[in-house]
Amino acid sequence: MVRLAGSCRRIVALWNRLPAPTIVNVPITTEGLVRARGVRYATASRFAEPEPCAWDGVIDAGHRGPACPQPPSALAAVVGNSVEGLSFDEHCQVLSVTAPAGASGLPVMVWFHGGAYVTGSGESAKYDASLLAAEGVVVVSVSYRLGVFGYLEGNLGLLDQLVALRWVRDNITAFGGDPANVTAFGQSAGADSVYALMLTDTEGLFHRAIVQSAPLGTRSPERAAMTEALRELVSVDASTPVRDVLAAQQAAIAELGPRFTPSGNMPFAPVLGEADLAAAASRVELLIGHTRDDGSPYVADHPQAWAIATELVFAGPARQLARDWATAGGQVATYEFGWTPAGAPLGACHCMELPFLFDPDAWRGAGMLAGQEPDPALAATMRSVWAGFARKGVDALPSRSLEFGG
Repeated sequence: MVRLAGSCRRIVALWNRLPAPTIVNVPITTEGLVRARGVRYATASRFAEPEPCAWDGVIDAGHRGPACPQPPSALAAVVGNSVEGLSFDEHCQVLSVTAPAGASGLPVMVWFHGGAYVTGSGESAKYDASLLAAEGVVVVSVSYRLGVFGYLEGNLGLLDQLVALRWVRDNITAFGGDPANVTAFGQSAGADSVYALMLTDTEGLFHRAIVQSAPLGTRSPERAAMTEALRELVSVDASTPVRDVLAAQQAAIAELGPRFTPSGNMPFAPVLGEADLAAAASRVELLIGHTRDDGSPYVADHPQAWAIATELVFAGPARQLARDWATAGGQVATYEFGWTPAGAPLGACHCMELPFLFDPDAWRGAGMLAGQEPDPALAATMRSVWAGFARKGVDALPSRSLEFGG
């Protein structure tokens, strides 16, 4: 019977009796894959730093873990409901692994979901990584604390992510992954997370990074001041009911967001101090890019402003980071995704590349697709390029400047 150890204390006790973690009772899918869902990598009290959970090799292969409590997504009309069918719990430090059965020494790709740091979950069916894993990689999808739970009192969500990466380092061999060949990748706030992780990871927990549509234009000097204002405005503690925490979070966003443009478009996020870009570039190969109309959902009623929003928040900062990475001696390549379904109301908008990397069936009905299906040939190309980069870095890419569709 497949089971999941019920508490971190029990996991630690079992861990101490095991010579090394080994996967127990995991069925193989018809696609020849192993899936481990909802594996707990840490636990934490509210507003406390995460405490790692040692893994005993016992997993639940059939049940998705919880998502962090959250409001409805502002982009639900564009992408659909990314947390449909999931439970909610602020103790959401779980991850899922998808790997080819019998794998050994494969590249590892660790996914960080988007959602403006207030919505989404790595457990979402929209991030089913079966097709990507079939390219010969092990994919890990991480859930972490969001909003007030993750970014009001310090960078707790970022610390969750670092603990998850340490879990990968210590345990991914059991799934056939190579802990010495790890790529962190993410989209939107997840890509912003990867950016923050590149600058804060001093342990060499990952070696390559794919930054997809990171809203780096919201990273302005005013972010620290906005975070302080949020802390003054949001009055909650460890005993405040979750619904009241979310209500206070939404009220704070509504009040402070317009006052801190452009940071106010993503008020909850890691606050970063001085960073050594050269040190990060020396240890991480980078693939960074955006969709052609990334900004369109945010100025949907003003098509003439799509290009401006895309340039200011996504495209321009991505090009600048690529230049800075190269100047610092790092290996870097860029991409632009331009595929647009017929009749799409928002063009090649934010999130449009995701159905090309993950299970396209889970994206059916997403408004951005206008009833169309992702081009299967282009999807196969993208998955191959992403996996190739994870395998051998920039040298594996067909070009240092890639274009997909459009």
